[in-house]
Amino acid sequence: MPFQLDYEMLRERMVREQLMARDITDPRVLEAMRRVPRHAFVPEPFRSRAYEDGPLPIGNDQTISQPYIVALMTQALELTPDDVVLEIGTGSGYQTAVLCELARFVYSLERYPTLAERASATLRDLGYHNAEVYVGDGSQGLPDMAPYNAIIVTAAAPVIPGPLRAQMANGGRMVIPVGDRYQQMLQRVRRRDDTWTVETLIPVMFVPLYGRHGFLPPDEPQMEDDNLLDDEL
Repeated sequence: MPFQLDYEMLRERMVREQLMARDITDPRVLEAMRRVPRHAFVPEPFRSRAYEDGPLPIGNDQTISQPYIVALMTQALELTPDDVVLEIGTGSGYQTAVLCELARFVYSLERYPTLAERASATLRDLGYHNAEVYVGDGSQGLPDMAPYNAIIVTAAAPVIPGPLRAQMANGGRMVIPVGDRYQQMLQRVRRRDDTWTVETLIPVMFVPLYGRHGFLPPDEPQMEDDNLLDDEL
């Protein structure tokens, strides 16, 4: 009989040693991380490493983030059960599932159709029905469903995209990595009426956010960019 990994035991160890041992203290976030089967979102060749303290490749030069970063960004959103969330960068769908555990509904936007389709299927198979995955330019958000109580961006932008700021509800929070391709800081943005305040959290390293209000996509021709200066807070 082939050896079977005890994923539940590995998940509990992940929560205890990688999250609780650091600064993840929100009990709802810890419980969500206990419930979501991370291994289900990891490609088969890497599944045995699903609960390790690091990112893993998922295809299209994208990664599933380190569990600690997923928990930290989720905790920073300060979610309530009534919140509507916009996620930029669906990736594997793992972060989406964690958000589904904590919020009323999640709209997720992914650049790569193959990742979006795979994530949608995994979420559906696991019974997460309070999420919808779309394909498009994440730097422009999803204005048709705005405003959002919380926005989470899982790719690094050169500046905070203006469209995402505009789609925040009054009292909303956004967590986003900002910087160049090699040096980034995780930032939390809060909106109060027509004022946005920014708090710097920790240094991070994410893949680039490609799009009109992000980095120039490698598969698109150079274009005039009149957005970046306008997007700064």
